[in-house]
Amino acid sequence: MEVRRLEIEGVLVITPKQFSDGRGFFAETYNKERLAAEAGITEDFVQDNHSLSRQAGTLRGMHFQIPPRAQDKLVRVLRGSILDVVVDIRAGSPTYGRWVSAILSAENFAQIWIPKGFAHGLVTLEPDTEIAYKTTDTYSAEHDRGLAWNDPALGIDWPVDADGVILSDRDRKHPRLAELEAYFSYGDSD
Repeated sequence: MEVRRLEIEGVLVITPKQFSDGRGFFAETYNKERLAAEAGITEDFVQDNHSLSRQAGTLRGMHFQIPPRAQDKLVRVLRGSILDVVVDIRAGSPTYGRWVSAILSAENFAQIWIPKGFAHGLVTLEPDTEIAYKTTDTYSAEHDRGLAWNDPALGIDWPVDADGVILSDRDRKHPRLAELEAYFSYGDSD
């Protein structure tokens, strides 16, 4: 597997190796021992999620769960493509409020590792895009939070017009970074 570190410490793009022939391909998308050895990821996953976005320009985010139910995520695209965005929300972090992004697609086979302490969002670049991701804790509505996807202080360069973006009602109501409680601290393990 290829591991690429993004500009914010801890966020990784991981691309599993594909073995192709005339029938198609085979790939090992998750291997606990290899992730530990090659990417330093030792967390245990407890839940797999799968989502479908019918229209290009569907934005999901920016989401996270707070302690004690915070989640690490390993995200990949099964069909279509997305711009995946990660924002550092760890108080005291040298990269607090900064974001990084990666294009994930069924074609490039890349995955993104999002540690606890980061808000995560994505926008679909193609219709009928399917996403699968693993989490290190199960979903908890009580601990589920979000960050405004269009907060000017973040300056995220979304490839979608704000008037044409497809959002859930919930994602329209998240607070801006300046209004966000300090749920995570830089250097904390959780």
